[in-house]
Amino acid sequence: MKNIILCGFMGAGKTVVGKELAKIMGCKFVDTDELIEKEQGIAVKAIFAARGEEYFRKLEAEICNRIGETKNCVVSTGGGTLTFKENVEAVKKSGKVVFLDASFETVCERIGENSTRPLFQDRESAKALFDERREKYLDAADYVVSGDNSARKTALDIASIFK
Repeated sequence: MKNIILCGFMGAGKTVVGKELAKIMGCKFVDTDELIEKEQGIAVKAIFAARGEEYFRKLEAEICNRIGETKNCVVSTGGGTLTFKENVEAVKKSGKVVFLDASFETVCERIGENSTRPLFQDRESAKALFDERREKYLDAADYVVSGDNSARKTALDIASIFK
């Protein structure tokens, strides 16, 4: 099986849906942010604070290149990962991209008021980023699935595309 690569804004459900989808598909689950945290030994937020976004994006690009060489995985990408063309090209070597298209309202409900996410510190800026990234996700996507449903329903919707 080729990889199924999930993209979407923070709070769209990529990790939770990805884990559920991997169970349904009987394959491995990989989260790019978790891989980076494990390899760096610190949280994404700490990487942003200590080394900056540019450094973090380099780490993401390295992970995407490695994912391009794998198979039989459901991959959850970070919210900004597939907004970069070179990352899209790298991951598409091994699979298809599914955009979890969640509304901004759903994202806000899931993230909550006290977000620790570095790029979600103020709603107005987050909304502008959401709008900007949505177009890039659509460009990257082979398939678009609603991210507003439950994780189980979304995972089942995606599984039906690939079975």
